[in-house]
Amino acid sequence: MDVCLSSVQQSGRLGGELSSPAGWLETKKEGAPQKDGTGGPPGDSNKIEPTLHSLQKFVPTDYASYTQEYYQFAGKKIVIQESIESYGAVVWPGATALCHYLEEHTDELNLQDAKILEIGAGPGLVSIVASILGAQVTATDLPDVLGNLQYNLLKNTLKCTTHLPEVKELVWGEDLEQNFPKSTFYYDYILASDVVYHHYFLDKLLTTMVYFSQPGTVLLWANKFRFSTDYEFLDKFNQAFDTTLLAEYPESSIKLFKGILKWD
Repeated sequence: MDVCLSSVQQSGRLGGELSSPAGWLETKKEGAPQKDGTGGPPGDSNKIEPTLHSLQKFVPTDYASYTQEYYQFAGKKIVIQESIESYGAVVWPGATALCHYLEEHTDELNLQDAKILEIGAGPGLVSIVASILGAQVTATDLPDVLGNLQYNLLKNTLKCTTHLPEVKELVWGEDLEQNFPKSTFYYDYILASDVVYHHYFLDKLLTTMVYFSQPGTVLLWANKFRFSTDYEFLDKFNQAFDTTLLAEYPESSIKLFKGILKWD
């Protein structure tokens, strides 16, 4: 199973092909470590390397069909397993816009070893790109999304990033202090893409953004603006954060903002 994919020259999406989730954890290289950590080349038992099997904590939802979509960022070909059966299993336009910004401003953002939290990570493209660029990433989403998210993260970062990204459950606005106590968890960046659309949890989303924003934290939020409620959320976002419009793509209605929490 490919875990660190070779470079190509293009950027962004490269196209996709149909694939089945059946057997997605069954492919093994001869002599590879097994799920219990055993195995490896004969006579080399002291060298046990992690695999998708040994590191997987969550099982992807058994959707009827998946596709393999191909992207190119940060000098790597990235393969994302997606399914149109769930909002959380698709790469949305805001995610690719944010990935372009990260790779084009790596030095300015100083992502090497930066601690990053992605909220609403979906299938994980943004977290993968941030990891490839050297960041310590925690990717979060709802429970039913985590299996596919972790699969994509491991497939694209195992053995080829400085820091292996972590996957955690995060329900916006719920049990934040219990699951992410501020005394323990600090993030240099919060990343979010296309988390604002027509749903009923916008107030909880803003509460979550505010909660994780501590002194020195920068929030990068990319979103395709589709509905009037998106602009209503932006108004509330502007009230809570000092906001800068970093990039705008009129042809796709995507805006990318930087937010620094306002402190009284």
